[in-house]
Amino acid sequence: MGRLDGKVCIVTGAARGLGRAFALRLADDGASLAICDIETELLEAVARQIEGKGRRVLSMRTDVSKPEDTRAMAEKVYGTFGRIDGLVNNAALYYGIGRRPFDEIDSASFDRMMRVNVIGTWLCVCAVFPYMRKQGKGKIVNLASEVFFTGTVGFAHYVASKGAVVGLTRALSVELGPFNICVNAVAPGYIDTEASRTIGDVTKYDVSRTPLKRLGRPEDITGIVSFLLSDDADFITGQTILVDGGRAKN
Repeated sequence: MGRLDGKVCIVTGAARGLGRAFALRLADDGASLAICDIETELLEAVARQIEGKGRRVLSMRTDVSKPEDTRAMAEKVYGTFGRIDGLVNNAALYYGIGRRPFDEIDSASFDRMMRVNVIGTWLCVCAVFPYMRKQGKGKIVNLASEVFFTGTVGFAHYVASKGAVVGLTRALSVELGPFNICVNAVAPGYIDTEASRTIGDVTKYDVSRTPLKRLGRPEDITGIVSFLLSDDADFITGQTILVDGGRAKN
């Protein structure tokens, strides 16, 4: 038996990279999946992979920065499966963002980063909350980042957004705890994904400050997300768990 047998989980930003890896891992662990993204062709390919594992899957084009999209997402998932057990807030602006000094980032780019990475996370939680409250239990995992703890050059807006996700996670855990809904965050280190390869040459990443002396791989992150969505994590909430090979010291 899988640790997520019988559960229904939503993964946003599931068309590629970590989102795709999360969806496939949760399917391996027994969950039925609702996968969301704005890249529908890539998303359908992921849906076919999940179906190939013998799991039920619902794919939806969803822009998490739009409240009407997130509400429709939750309504459709509940209407299809009759429950929503888990939400992985993975959708974020990261793919292809270029490095710029903090004072050269235009306000529109900063606004868009916060709209997707922070407000999108909040909107998705708002959308699933009524259904989780109704069933008396739920698990939410938000994606933060190691860069909140270490900082980095050229991505002030991205670092700020991931810091906001940590704060939002803590606030939501307090408000949703009385409804038996756990809210945690996972903060990956630098992971070798398609998105990371649009940022820089991953082969030149300095791993000397990482105790495990290597880049992270998607499969290094998927297990902790699956665990936090499972019944084994019923007494864990409000936490941000670094998965970065020991690079940051929180």
